[in-house]
Amino acid sequence: MNIGHASKASNLPTKTIRYYEDINLINPARTANGYRDYSDNDIHRLSFLQRSRSLGFSIEECRLLLSLYDDENRASADVKSIAMSKITEIDRKIAELKSLRHTLSELAHNCHGNDKPDCPILDGLAMDNKGSE
Repeated sequence: MNIGHASKASNLPTKTIRYYEDINLINPARTANGYRDYSDNDIHRLSFLQRSRSLGFSIEECRLLLSLYDDENRASADVKSIAMSKITEIDRKIAELKSLRHTLSELAHNCHGNDKPDCPILDGLAMDNKGSE
């Protein structure tokens, strides 16, 4: 199938599919006239990549996951280790976002939101990490 059909089947933009080919994540066959010819296996790999990326895996993590997927002698412990590392990273990001939300909520709560120029939000943003301007 052509790249347009592959795009629809995998739910990926054609530009992304070409990028994945450029970085050797997929390698579709070529027809005699040089057009890409995507097989069912290529679509499956593209869908795998789309799902992996939507779960936050980096390109290099996806490359590793694909190599493990292709390896019939893989240890599921290796795959689980990658997933657990991603969960740890997500938990760290969640904690960071909660902290950011808390700080911004405090700043917004302390702002009167009136017509006066005093603004605790701007004052808080102007402070350095040590709490002084």
